[in-house]
Amino acid sequence: MAITIKKVANKKELKQFIRFNYELYKNNPYKVPELYEDMVETFTPGKNPALEFCDCECFLALDGDKVVGRVAAIINKRANERWKENTVRFGFIDFIDNEEVSQALIDAVAEFGKSHGMDKIVGPLGFTDLDPEGMLIEGFDQLGTMATIYNDPYYPQHMEKMGFVKAKDWVEFKIMVPDEIPEKMMRIAEIVKQKFNLRVVKISSRKEIKEKNYGQKIFDLINEGYKDLFGFVALTQAQIDLYVKTYLSLLNLDMITLVETNEGKLVGVGITMGSLSVALQKAKGKLFPFGWWPLLKALKIKEPEGMDLLLVAVAPEYQNKGANSLLFADIIPIAIKKGYKWAESNPELEDNQAVQKQWAYFETKQHKRRRCFTKDIK
Repeated sequence: MAITIKKVANKKELKQFIRFNYELYKNNPYKVPELYEDMVETFTPGKNPALEFCDCECFLALDGDKVVGRVAAIINKRANERWKENTVRFGFIDFIDNEEVSQALIDAVAEFGKSHGMDKIVGPLGFTDLDPEGMLIEGFDQLGTMATIYNDPYYPQHMEKMGFVKAKDWVEFKIMVPDEIPEKMMRIAEIVKQKFNLRVVKISSRKEIKEKNYGQKIFDLINEGYKDLFGFVALTQAQIDLYVKTYLSLLNLDMITLVETNEGKLVGVGITMGSLSVALQKAKGKLFPFGWWPLLKALKIKEPEGMDLLLVAVAPEYQNKGANSLLFADIIPIAIKKGYKWAESNPELEDNQAVQKQWAYFETKQHKRRRCFTKDIK
């Protein structure tokens, strides 16, 4: 093969960049496609606030006129400053099973990083920690989620052959919904509630989100609760405003659980929703002309069997003190009522034992693992 690398320079090439993933996995039963419209906005200045502090170039690998691979090279300047690194990220990477293709893509990222003074390459990572991250290394026969990356088994083999090593792993669990709240969890929830003067709060209306500024409070808590996690950098106000506008409007308010002190300080949040994996597969990555229907059906009409644990955050001063038991004591009865059979944890850092201890009350299976790879730029 005579592989050439082309920098994405216009809307047509961006479309090729996005659509390559859909074409590569169009017959894969486990891949959950991203919405095309969302992907366009991800790479559009003025639409994605992360582009205000990230340098990015997207590359296509071509065999003649045929696209055989893609990758985004991203320098998150705020993350590099926070973690005192000179790192270029590779993200949104896909390639056919050909080592010449994968090597050419990584070389393009490394050259981009080197030209900007970077000395290390790491990925797959997105612009921020709320983008899908980590290359799947276990669980290739498991249905993906809307918040995660799916890739074929040959991807990590290529990375290792190119000299990449493990930077960090995430694990994922399938958690069976119990018939009732586990008794021990219920006792702990009551003890924690009394000891720390906490209360569970439910949002009654969209209007209340705005009036009580819950959107801002939730993302401020995320910034505080996640601050020491691998690679995390605090969300900017522009990012928070976008996420509040885009995502909180879609959520079922029953599936948002808040924990506050008696003085009204938010110290815990759990956000879940019915799985959209099958609906997104039926939509084939596009809302129009007919992709909106399976998504609407999953959101409003017929609940799926599974649910996604999108976000769980607890203020640092309440972590490891059982505050999360209050979240799950509220979530479990809702899940039972809606008929959910299981929940997907989505990625958790493998060394985050505090998070994984909370699954001790449930029947679980660790069914996926994904990896962030790294190597020095020479």
